[in-house]
Amino acid sequence: MKKTKTDTENTTASLFRWLHQLEKTLIVVLILTSYVIPQSFPAAVNLGTAGDFVILAKTGISATGTTNITGDIGVSPAAATYITGFGLIMDPTGTFSTSSLITGKVYASDYTSPTPSKMTTAISDLQTSYTDAAGRKTPDYTELYTGDVTGKVLTHGLYNWSTSVNVSAGGVTISGTSTDIWIFQIAGNLNVANGAIVTLSGGALASNIFWQVAGQVALGTTAQMKGIILCQTGISMNTGAALEGRALSQTAVTLNANTVTKTPSVTAVENSSIAPQIFALSQNYPNPFNPSTKIQYSLSKPAWVSLKIYNVLGIEIVTLVNNRQGAGSYTVTFNSNEGTQNLSSGVYFYRLESGSFVSTKKLILLK
Repeated sequence: MKKTKTDTENTTASLFRWLHQLEKTLIVVLILTSYVIPQSFPAAVNLGTAGDFVILAKTGISATGTTNITGDIGVSPAAATYITGFGLIMDPTGTFSTSSLITGKVYASDYTSPTPSKMTTAISDLQTSYTDAAGRKTPDYTELYTGDVTGKVLTHGLYNWSTSVNVSAGGVTISGTSTDIWIFQIAGNLNVANGAIVTLSGGALASNIFWQVAGQVALGTTAQMKGIILCQTGISMNTGAALEGRALSQTAVTLNANTVTKTPSVTAVENSSIAPQIFALSQNYPNPFNPSTKIQYSLSKPAWVSLKIYNVLGIEIVTLVNNRQGAGSYTVTFNSNEGTQNLSSGVYFYRLESGSFVSTKKLILLK
């Protein structure tokens, strides 16, 4: 039987509907098999004047054994008598004291003016920074690994747990660039086991890692901790444990033959005067996206930069950057609706080239 024009049109329409459905199915398969968890780029927690201290507490700081602290410590509203085990030596000005265990100064609320005002402000800033960290919304990860991050690699973003978080002897790795930020919201306790090591990789900085803990923090014997601890209750460090960062507690800090080293504080969302230590390309956010997404990268020195988008066939879709840029961190927005391209749902790739550094990552457009 000879087909009519209507039959042909119906067949063609059916074919297009089938192809469209196949395309949607393929996209779902791609998402299920290669989905990248969205990661945000949270702003750093502003510590204010609390960032002037390596150890800051409300009710007391005690030390047992040979402790080595680099940076200032202080208590308020508690008096200097609640700083024990340091053999404090009062400065003639009466505004601070020193100790053979501390490379820095010791401050307390009952020292000579202007120290009381200084300490009141620092404690207020501590509480503000804790509230800021605890109040961040829309976490990238919730209840990740049910609170046991041992042996895991944690990339930048906002994490939230309604329980305690444990790091066993296998340790944990925090991986990212020198401009990435990590905020860990922990409703329970933070337990770092004996001998556990928090390892930084890829240029990640301890000063960009914030552990907001509502419960207690316990660092086991010889554990090696990295980051700024914002604790609502007590922080205790067992024999030989080391902290690179800060111990900021709304109650007490207890030490036992520990090493605590202060890292540079982050008191603003971004410090453009500090150049990144490495070239790096981060995962776009959000991913999947529609219609726009952000791509972040960092340059450790001035260089010619090329940032382009390609389809799965390797055909260039758009050039986002093609010029010389100075050292620093950059964020570029890719909007699939801009320009003459009419992009369909699917997998695309973005590629950064800067001198000898080349990196390619995948992004997914889902309409």
